[in-house]
Amino acid sequence: MHPFTVLHVCMGNICRSPMAERLLARSVRDRVAVPADVPAVAGGRSIADDPAARLVRSVSAGTGGWHEGEGMNPPAARQVRARGGVDTGFAARKLRGEHLDEADLVLTATADQVDYVVALRPDVADRTFVLGEFGRLLAGLDPAALPPAAAEPDAVYARGVAIVEAAHARRGGRAPLPGDDLDDPWGRGDQTFARIGDEIEDAVVPFTRLLLP
Repeated sequence: MHPFTVLHVCMGNICRSPMAERLLARSVRDRVAVPADVPAVAGGRSIADDPAARLVRSVSAGTGGWHEGEGMNPPAARQVRARGGVDTGFAARKLRGEHLDEADLVLTATADQVDYVVALRPDVADRTFVLGEFGRLLAGLDPAALPPAAAEPDAVYARGVAIVEAAHARRGGRAPLPGDDLDDPWGRGDQTFARIGDEIEDAVVPFTRLLLP
């Protein structure tokens, strides 16, 4: 069983989606109490070396390829580090169909990017959400209706799939709200990046708490 895979998507894959990628990974590590001396997966290290990455794989990509191969934007990296995440070993990449094929959950920065994802792979529509929308839908889910929780790959995978299915059912075909989008912080100051970091954590932290109570 492969880890439950979350794909984060934004425009250039150097600001919003890498922040979401690394903050979700940090939140999972917090939930499974990985000792501080065990390094997070980065820089080509194997998932087998990181107990948290065996449970949840957090990756990202951009709808455009302008920054492919570049590192995280410096203010985005500062936010990740300040929040206990790891910013090393990151390289931006352009979103491709195979990335979507691997994903059990796709979280985009904006509603426009949901449209881009679904145009590329129509079959992922049921598991693709704007990040803010997903966080909003999670608040109404009943944890008792989910499969049993355990810090084991099979249990996390089954529970993650059930959370996505329940969120999609609760969405009921309604479009995301304008406030669900994450503003693009590119070229703006640390205060904007901090706000975006808060909005990302408002969604990914409740998700990991539900996934790994």
